[in-house]
Amino acid sequence: MNLAYIPSPSHGVYYLGPIPLRGYAFCIIIGVFVAVWLGNKRWIARGGQSGTVADIAVWAVPFGLVGGRLYHVITDYELYFSEGRDWVDAFKVWEGGLGIWGAIALGALGAWIGARRRGVPMPAYADAVAPGIAFAQAIGRWGNWFNQELYGHETHLPWALHITSSEGGRVPGYYHPTFLYESLWCVGVGLLVIWADRRFKLGHGRAFALYVAAYCAGRGWIEYMRVDDAHHILGVRLNVWTALIVFLLAVTYLVVSAKKRPGREAVVEPGASGGSADGASGGSAEGASGGSAEGTQAVAEGEEKAGDSEESPKDEAESAKKS
Repeated sequence: MNLAYIPSPSHGVYYLGPIPLRGYAFCIIIGVFVAVWLGNKRWIARGGQSGTVADIAVWAVPFGLVGGRLYHVITDYELYFSEGRDWVDAFKVWEGGLGIWGAIALGALGAWIGARRRGVPMPAYADAVAPGIAFAQAIGRWGNWFNQELYGHETHLPWALHITSSEGGRVPGYYHPTFLYESLWCVGVGLLVIWADRRFKLGHGRAFALYVAAYCAGRGWIEYMRVDDAHHILGVRLNVWTALIVFLLAVTYLVVSAKKRPGREAVVEPGASGGSADGASGGSAEGASGGSAEGTQAVAEGEEKAGDSEESPKDEAESAKKS
């Protein structure tokens, strides 16, 4: 028996009278709020309007939940459609089972729809919410702790997870807390993206690509430790292959995008009055010398509309020189 270990909750559902309060659902909801809150702060710092992130999240979150559930049900269909199983359980999201790959893929589709409706570039929006998504995943993983699921091999380390439930084929004992490993990794990924974005001024979707690549690097080895049933290809778990493929795609995008579209977007939301993170609102060199690119463009447009027949001081000087 381990003298030190992480205890598991005796149950993952608490009741407020007849109303069930599920730990798994609470973790997801808290994660969404954190992602929207941080994404909103980063969006405003980039020059966007407050509330845009939440408006687009109204599209992204439901799409993400549906995508995450679809991926889980498709890749673990035998849990719901094999003999002796009830297919209705496929709709019971609160009992656990969301695939991050499906959540990101379909969530991105929802975000794209919301971004088009708001008239903002999708890559810039993705960059703003990237670290928040990582933190949301870190919080959401604790939902697996409430459900006593997704743990690793047996271990006697002091931080072993004590599984007490025997439902669903579980064997009570002490296991690697892979949910905790992934939660901590996601916190690190979020901090990495924030640091890299400040240091290298990532734009055009590169902050999001960095998040994807860094997450996949961790998900690969954490997935390899898990002991829950999963489909295998060439002796390797399906999600390990998925993590490897998505990692390579993200790194490729980082390299190609940096060469083709270096720097950041000058304008992330037309009509927004907020300053960018590069200094329009923070007093950087650009701000001190004349404001952001949006301000310069507005001044230029104003001068052009002021009168086609009037000569600017520069034109008068050139005319005087020619004469």
